[in-house]
Amino acid sequence: MKKTIIDSNFKFLKFDLKELFQFKDLFVTLTYREYRVRYAQTILGFLWALLQPLATLIIFTFIFGKAIKVQTGDIPYPVFAMSGISIWTYFSFVISQAGKSLINSQSMIQKIYFPRIILPLSRAFIGFIDFFITLILLFILIIYYDVSISPNIVFFPFFIFVAIIAALGVGIWISALTVRFRDFQQIIPFIIQIGLYSTPIAYSTLYISKKYHLIYYCINPMVGVVEGFRWCFFGYGEINHYTFYSILIVFLVFVSSVFYFKKVEKIMADII
Repeated sequence: MKKTIIDSNFKFLKFDLKELFQFKDLFVTLTYREYRVRYAQTILGFLWALLQPLATLIIFTFIFGKAIKVQTGDIPYPVFAMSGISIWTYFSFVISQAGKSLINSQSMIQKIYFPRIILPLSRAFIGFIDFFITLILLFILIIYYDVSISPNIVFFPFFIFVAIIAALGVGIWISALTVRFRDFQQIIPFIIQIGLYSTPIAYSTLYISKKYHLIYYCINPMVGVVEGFRWCFFGYGEINHYTFYSILIVFLVFVSSVFYFKKVEKIMADII
């Protein structure tokens, strides 16, 4: 029988990947459980993952595409908007689910030991279900409007990785803060709603004055992710130094979230 030693002393620079690997079976079980529960006892099932981004696309097309007439260059507006909606759908799902993952599992946290960070990490994998569905919808639109894919598509995996890190960074921060301050359960929907319109999903950064670009890209790191996503698919826009600032902020948020989570983890069972 393997002996497990739990060290309550917090080591600021320690993040035990080996321990996470030892609990891989629990990670798979939690991920599968959330996958099964998510659409259980619903009539439409996985169609909800399609209807939600499709409804957003229709609203954006009528308001920003038809009424406001947002300029998108040679890219048809539905394709332009869907490229932003697809990556935002993943981001918003992860931060909403990761943010409440600890509270929803408080009975398990109080009874057994396991790396608590597994809970928000499992939500990041579940989010790929919605993401792949929105990608399918994006490719359908690309084929329908006969839009050419840019050679920059080779950088697509990198920006997917950055999107995962961005979602996890914010999600882990919120999950740890929610343990101490339950107000964050009410703040999460507000963050998602504000972020949807403050991120260049329905419009381009060309509509933001260049003198505000530095603060815009730094305060909202998803700006660089969304713009990079479009650049990969259609060659739209450009990768400039502001994009790299945005990516740097993403990684700083992720690293700081892990360190703070580890700090809270040692007292999590007592205060949750």
